[in-house]
Amino acid sequence: MDLQTVWFVAVAVLWTGFLLLEGFDFGVAALLPVLGRRPADRHLMLRSIGPLWDGNEVWLITAAGAVFAAFPGWYATWLPALYLPFVLVLVGLIVRAVAFEWRHSHHTAQWDTTWTHVITAGSLIASLGIGAALGATTLGLPIDADGTRVGGAFAGLGWSALLGAVAVLGFSLVHGAVFLALKTDGPVRLAARAFARRWAPVAALPLLLWALLVQLRSGTVATAVLLLVAALAVLVAWARIRVDREGQAFAAWAVVLLGSAATVFGAAYPVVVPSTIDPAFDVTIATASVSDYTLTVMTWAAGVGLPVVLGYQAWTYWVFRKRLTAEPETPHAEQVPA
Repeated sequence: MDLQTVWFVAVAVLWTGFLLLEGFDFGVAALLPVLGRRPADRHLMLRSIGPLWDGNEVWLITAAGAVFAAFPGWYATWLPALYLPFVLVLVGLIVRAVAFEWRHSHHTAQWDTTWTHVITAGSLIASLGIGAALGATTLGLPIDADGTRVGGAFAGLGWSALLGAVAVLGFSLVHGAVFLALKTDGPVRLAARAFARRWAPVAALPLLLWALLVQLRSGTVATAVLLLVAALAVLVAWARIRVDREGQAFAAWAVVLLGSAATVFGAAYPVVVPSTIDPAFDVTIATASVSDYTLTVMTWAAGVGLPVVLGYQAWTYWVFRKRLTAEPETPHAEQVPA
């Protein structure tokens, strides 16, 4: 396998890892108004992701950095063409991070409630923006022979961006609900389990449709099998959550994303940005990558640093593996830091 392919796979893994880990963060935050009916319940939901959310965001930085370092031609086409959704992503992530920190600077119910809503809004904006950018990229952008977007600022934000946005949000909502069912106990666990049972089959449809469209355009037998695995995993996750096997349901729901993402990236290879104007204008790994020497240096650096990062993050999840319960309802329940 040549180094260009190795780094294409690495970028695909990094984006998939981001959606898999940050997905349940987005989902939990988005479900705060739905499942967090009491202050203690909202506090419990935020505690479940409190030690994890900022570490999960590192995957986004690493994924974007890998695209910039290994495939600058991809980066140079991708970000300017989708400037608006990426700005929304940054705004959403910034206000969410600020809300997580500022929520504890005062101890009044109104203050806590306000910043809890900001956490929800920031997560919704970020998840929709990421989905729109990835959907538009993998399904096609109006780019010319120079890799420049043709049209105005909204030229790349058509139905493909909408499909990607809905797909990522739908996956994240159920992902967050199953995570809560696995991580918490009490009323939140029951409500999250009921939400996942009701919405899992529906929430998976946009993601599967996204993968199917890429598969129909340029897929292979191998990617068709991966898409089938993703579809079957939806049924497994739904069946497991119905019998209260949250761990198995969480694993199966993760397979839904893994299979769908592998289908999208595998079917698109070696194209990284397809052109909706003319297939001759597609940006490929060959035309977008840096030199083999640079890729070689990056591979050695990643081989040394990546295991350390993965080991540290795995240790973090192990330390915070226990199931959480809500504190007794008190007049100061919202004052306990998440």
